[in-house]
Amino acid sequence: MKKFLYVLLLLPLGGNAQAALNVFACEPEWAALTQQLAGDQASIYTATGALQDPHRVEARPSLIAKARRADLVVCTGAELETAWLPVVLRESGNRAVQPGGSGYFEAAQWVRMLEVPAKLDRAEGDVHALGNPHIQTDARNFLPIADALAKRLMQLDPANAAHYRQRLADFDRQWSAALEKWARQAAPLRGVPVIVQHNGFPYLSNWLGLKKVATLEPKPGMEPSATYLGRVLNELRQQPARMVLRAAYQNARPSEWIAERARIPAVMLPYTVGGTSQAGDLYALFDDTIQRLLAGLK
Repeated sequence: MKKFLYVLLLLPLGGNAQAALNVFACEPEWAALTQQLAGDQASIYTATGALQDPHRVEARPSLIAKARRADLVVCTGAELETAWLPVVLRESGNRAVQPGGSGYFEAAQWVRMLEVPAKLDRAEGDVHALGNPHIQTDARNFLPIADALAKRLMQLDPANAAHYRQRLADFDRQWSAALEKWARQAAPLRGVPVIVQHNGFPYLSNWLGLKKVATLEPKPGMEPSATYLGRVLNELRQQPARMVLRAAYQNARPSEWIAERARIPAVMLPYTVGGTSQAGDLYALFDDTIQRLLAGLK
């Protein structure tokens, strides 16, 4: 009897004692998507937080250590992480997750990129040669990315291919239904003129039909001066906007300055999973985004 109890204690609890894959996700949205597709077959580490600017991250030793143990790195790409990820990957010494390998996945490779510059001039600010990298604000982009990511999971962990295939099918069905719901809810937003604090919403605008009339940054990544904000305010008299948008991680002051003087709402959007208390997962991210935008119309 004692021997039987000892054997029971050695058995793993909950089925899987250890996840099949260690995943290093650069941003919360890709951690959340990987969780949707892998379930308990992946142990996922998220390198950045929802209230952190993904452009500007320190290549800390803790990130390098996590990348060293990763089977798969999942990031946006399109130069979003160029200031820190190459250092992390190089210093990790993990050959499996270097760019070009099966353990490296860039979400931006699987969607149509917007705002690809005809010519590259760094004098114009933080311009991305491959296009605007903020692809996660268009919910439609998650379907092709999910398909490609699930195939990569199957490639790396063929023993659990059926598991990933089933979870992808479930995600496709549920996400497609959610897209139809969001399209109905967001119908009043089509054609609504908005100001953006940072040029981080072209995919959101393309999806929902918002019309950007001004940007509060004089150049991408450059904080606006009072003089520049005053110039934007003058332009709004000719081309009014209904609200000013910013991401949760951004300094609220420029948006609030223009909102007060233009007498329009300043709307803070979660931007990624965890950006607000309501945006706890991928579905809630877009539920909350659309509700905040609709509230800005009132």
